[in-house]
Amino acid sequence: MKSGTAERLDVVTPDRILELAQSFRACKSLLSAVELGIFAALADGPLDPEIIGERTGIHARGIRDFLDALVTLGMLVRSDDGQYANSVETALYLEPHKPTYIGSLLERFNARDYRVWGALTTALQTGMPQDGSGAAGNFGPVYSDERLRNQFARGMTVRTLPVARALARGFPWVDYTTVVDVGTAEGCLPVEIVQSNPHLRGGGFELPPLKSNFERYVEDHGLSGRLRFYPGDFFNDPLPNADVLVLGRVLHNWDLSTKMMLLKKAYDALLPNGALIVYEHLIDDERQQNSTALLASVQMLLSSAGGFNFTGADCAGWMAETGFRSCHVESLTKEQSMVVGIK
Repeated sequence: MKSGTAERLDVVTPDRILELAQSFRACKSLLSAVELGIFAALADGPLDPEIIGERTGIHARGIRDFLDALVTLGMLVRSDDGQYANSVETALYLEPHKPTYIGSLLERFNARDYRVWGALTTALQTGMPQDGSGAAGNFGPVYSDERLRNQFARGMTVRTLPVARALARGFPWVDYTTVVDVGTAEGCLPVEIVQSNPHLRGGGFELPPLKSNFERYVEDHGLSGRLRFYPGDFFNDPLPNADVLVLGRVLHNWDLSTKMMLLKKAYDALLPNGALIVYEHLIDDERQQNSTALLASVQMLLSSAGGFNFTGADCAGWMAETGFRSCHVESLTKEQSMVVGIK
């Protein structure tokens, strides 16, 4: 072995490569723990491993190693007497009865995304989606099944809540009176916005099967008098008129021609001097920092016929081409940003 190579081996180790290569183990352990109901079983307090196994259906052969693995991952804690309990994080976010529950999104990751990413090599070789009936844009099979529809809607709320709260505080809503969220799912985004801005009214535009989910969520937050459901399909129907329209994590599902069509529909629906807000996991302009956004674009290769993620500069350029002025990019959360344009 050459001396230069030996010196590099002393400084550069394969640890990062191996950690990344094996990260699927930790990921799947968490997803299976949610699926099996471990965190739900521990919601009322610590339990012995035997009782956890009985309540979750985990075989005695695997229960202790699996629970201890979750301890090392910070998802559970173990007391000196050998009982297991939820960690501070999992008690807050993975106990199903709590309003902060995010497990519905993890259930979707487990049921759909984990399997689909196993076909990444095929997708890269063929350029074809691997998600079948669950592909982005093919919502019929999902929305026709109540369980899948509810899981999807709750998962969208989990993803939307942080950015909705940031947007409710970080946009000059005082200049506007109406807002409509396009692709609203349960309506988390308009709920957060109008809660923080009492002068606003508006609603959410979504496919008709989501009406009951939207109306239930809005009613639970006491906002039925200020928010309404707009049923429709943005391929076939015009968008509702409003001072502000929001396209949140919508454009990435589609090819460029569809992106441009949606931007044009938004422009036509906005009232004079109205604002369009597009928020996404935007790729950084240098395409070398935001791995979340880039992997989200790879997700589109797996689950859509032509979807792709984009930079803020890309989106601002498309909006300007559509007719919007004063297009600019602003950060909302650690991973998501918005592009704003004025009609």
